[in-house]
Amino acid sequence: MDSTVWDVGIVVLVVALRLFVPLLIPVFPLPAIVACLVIDGVDQTVFQTQLSAPFWAQVENEYQGYDKALDVYYLSVAYAATLRNWTNPAAVVSAQFLWLYRLAGVTLFEIVHDAGEPASWRWLLLVFPNTFEYFFIAYEAIALRWDPARLPGRLVVALVAVIWVFVKLPQEWWIHVAQLDFTDEAAAHTWVLPSLAAAVAALCLTAWWAARYRLPPADHAVTLVAPPLPHELGTAAERSAFRAVNWRMLDANLALKVVLVGLVCVDFAQILPGSTMTPLHTLVAVAVLLVVNSAVGLALAQRRRSIEGTVRAFLAVCGLNVVTVAAGSLLSARFHLDHALFFVLLISLIVVLYDRYRPVRDLRMGRTTKPAG
Repeated sequence: MDSTVWDVGIVVLVVALRLFVPLLIPVFPLPAIVACLVIDGVDQTVFQTQLSAPFWAQVENEYQGYDKALDVYYLSVAYAATLRNWTNPAAVVSAQFLWLYRLAGVTLFEIVHDAGEPASWRWLLLVFPNTFEYFFIAYEAIALRWDPARLPGRLVVALVAVIWVFVKLPQEWWIHVAQLDFTDEAAAHTWVLPSLAAAVAALCLTAWWAARYRLPPADHAVTLVAPPLPHELGTAAERSAFRAVNWRMLDANLALKVVLVGLVCVDFAQILPGSTMTPLHTLVAVAVLLVVNSAVGLALAQRRRSIEGTVRAFLAVCGLNVVTVAAGSLLSARFHLDHALFFVLLISLIVVLYDRYRPVRDLRMGRTTKPAG
């Protein structure tokens, strides 16, 4: 077989998995994010072992940027899933803080990092650890059999602290500061694999003992599917009516979307090859798109117009953003987006997920006015 065809096929398959599997997180939170974690953990090994040596040599330098970008992508979808599924107010607020904190750190790293010096500024990733990901997994593991709404706030904070200090800080130090490779270390030290196996076995036994003898009785049978939406917001029409009553064109939701989507896009702009956009330019372009999205979306909501299917809503927002980018480019040479189609798809996905699921969070947090009728 032509090695080039094989190489391209492997890359397309892995990238397709890393793009598609995260879209399952809102509906199958725990299995989908664990699958994302596994794919993220093995894709470099797959590339190293399955790609031809010349092809891997050509793309190896771009791997770290690709990996960080797709990490940001699937964790952005996971954050949207917390808006849809999570019922514990302390956990919802903690998740938002942890994700925005990590996102700000990754953005700062991408801006100041010197690509010619691999070790430069890597300590920033230790200061801004990815605690959100493991906190998400811990919450969803609890939700397998218990109602997380019963967790007291102090226990949620304690869970965040334990994951931050005892799990993520050592991991971030290993990966980003010491820059150690697990495969290499396991090959160099025979005690690594047995110690890891013993630690995993001890953890499993501790979890089994706690579930059997210390935790309260389970609230329900094991379920891997996300809970249903509240009956008040079960349809797109109901969520649209909710937005018409509770949202404004220029409000906190727009500000949060500008921060969230802006930071994600700045990360991608720093990583994508050939991009010339500055962080400020990226933020301004994103803000313009989001203001247009907010105005059009709210106008349609106030007229009781909605699109039930998520895919159709995504395509509609994509169309709006393509027209906005084209019109902005015609009106001003300063308004342009390198890799415009990619950014339109990324921005549209986050906007659709946020607009669909944020009303659910607001309803559960009690920050609402019920729509008339």
